Amino acid sequence: MLILLCLTFVTGSVDAASYLGLGRVFTANMTGNVAMIGFAASGSPGLPLLHSAVALAAFVAGAVVAGRAARRADGRAIWPLPVTGATAVAALLLTLVLLTWVGHATPPRPGVLAALLALAMGAQGAATRKLGVADLPTTVVTSTLTGLAADSVLAGGASVRWKRRAAALVALMSGALSGGLLVQVSPALGLMPAIVVLVTVTTLTASARLHEPVPLLEVAPAATAS
Repeated sequence: MLILLCLTFVTGSVDAASYLGLGRVFTANMTGNVAMIGFAASGSPGLPLLHSAVALAAFVAGAVVAGRAARRADGRAIWPLPVTGATAVAALLLTLVLLTWVGHATPPRPGVLAALLALAMGAQGAATRKLGVADLPTTVVTSTLTGLAADSVLAGGASVRWKRRAAALVALMSGALSGGLLVQVSPALGLMPAIVVLVTVTTLTASARLHEPVPLLEVAPAATAS
């Protein structure tokens, strides 16, 4: 669960860099991106219709490729190799974007940068679905927030997964906060927290034994009921 929370942190950092630095384009949160496309298509001025559409297409492409790879993974593994591969690819893509972007007052080819970021996030989201951990999809927390509220004591519930859900929200917000603070220094630097976390996750999972439980990699299986 810890590593999935780290990847949720990555989502917040990447979206901070893309939304604040690439002109209100989401590259990880596709719910917001789809809504943004709708707003722009309605004629609302100043919204990045083209770049948002490119990011959406790239996200889907990344998810398709990672999804195909994940289906070939060994189902017995604690952390399947394609998931490690997806985090490694995401780290490389984010690093490429950072090196291309840093030092520029305005982002060069923002549509291309948005596409690369979205491709990375699509691959991450699809690969981590292979783990089947409830409430930690790593790229969106709307359903997690809904579950946290709907199953809370205030709603007459008693969910045993509230800590996991709350942790996911904190992780995403922390990533967005760290990315947002660094964007104020330089927009490209908003990606730095995500890159550091992805490199760390990739290194840890690549060196772990794939077929034996490793404390850092253990994740609770998805529950059928809250």
